[in-house]
Amino acid sequence: MVFAAGEPHRPESVDALRALVAGGGRVRVLGSGHSFNRIADPGADGVLLSLEALPAEIDVDTAARTVRVGGGVRYAALARRVHEHGLALPNMASLPHISVAGSVATGTHGSGVRNGSLASAVREVEIVTADGSTVVIGREDARFGGAVTSLGALGVVTALTLDLEPDYGVEQHLFTELPLDGLDFETVAGAAYSVSLFTDWGAPGFRQVWLKRRTDEPLAAFPWAAPATEALHPVPGMPAVNCTEQLGVPGPWHERLPHFRAEFTPSSGEELQSEYLLPRSAADGILYAIDGIRKTVARVLQICEVRTVAADDQWLSPAYGRDTVAVHFTWIADTPAVLPAVREVEAALEPFSPRPHWGKVFEIPAPALRARYPRIEEFAALVRELDPAGKFTNAFVRDVLGT
Repeated sequence: MVFAAGEPHRPESVDALRALVAGGGRVRVLGSGHSFNRIADPGADGVLLSLEALPAEIDVDTAARTVRVGGGVRYAALARRVHEHGLALPNMASLPHISVAGSVATGTHGSGVRNGSLASAVREVEIVTADGSTVVIGREDARFGGAVTSLGALGVVTALTLDLEPDYGVEQHLFTELPLDGLDFETVAGAAYSVSLFTDWGAPGFRQVWLKRRTDEPLAAFPWAAPATEALHPVPGMPAVNCTEQLGVPGPWHERLPHFRAEFTPSSGEELQSEYLLPRSAADGILYAIDGIRKTVARVLQICEVRTVAADDQWLSPAYGRDTVAVHFTWIADTPAVLPAVREVEAALEPFSPRPHWGKVFEIPAPALRARYPRIEEFAALVRELDPAGKFTNAFVRDVLGT
């Protein structure tokens, strides 16, 4: 993504960050750069801020089972430190390379019918606001529902405190060629702690199923597809060397829950991404709706992944208030070719009130989006409270809030 602003500022201390925020104009924070739209763009006259040079704070409290993590830390580094203390995060996204603060701010998630978005693990957030002061908002605060998945509109997140749990192991069991006809989605989605279905939509059904089983939970039978006999990459034809170990080999949670190894580059090349989060109760209809336009989709698609997310209570979370099925599209890197397919997907999914991932490519008009978030006005009031001059509000956020 190319932004209108110049090179990002990289303060090396929180004090330097406070001074930069207080003395500057419009500010937006760049996370790990894994967004595919203008959510982080402050505009040509704004300040693009990176937290990469801040101290990489990871402070584990083993007695409380919590960790305080700095705003620039990525999940791979966090997970390794937490594991060293015999503790674990409840879930991770498919990529361990993304920043913690950026992930929770945009509603990023892993998979599992019992697993909420990554923001669900946050118990407290520390934010540098427009005047350079720090506000701490915890779960007991009435504003907490708007403070974590906040699109960067409240200020600069300099630290988060996350809940942890005892360490656990995970095995990955892969299967191939799961039919769409006759699919019992709820049973398949609940067949393991984390489940992902992959397809290129070249034909009905799913080319791969990835079951991530916690080793402290029973191994469920999976009679609907054939077990994989070799390691697989989600994108057909790509080597699996960058993927986390499969074929039932047990390992630590942080080396199995992501699809890709922390020490390797996961991408298959340049790409665009879209994702839509929809009511899980309508999953069968949603999958058939996409199957009905699969020829259009397949022409510009690298791979599609289907996952589940438990309902949460973050006001702007795409999983707010409803158990969710998430349909993710990794497109080719050709915007003029991809956007017609995006529009056709959105039209097919419109009856199911899709909420797009905030960091991906989508075309749903802002008024329709606002109607799908029942607490959007409360979030807008929180923005006015913490950022009355709109220092952290860019064109993307103004569209979302209708201002």
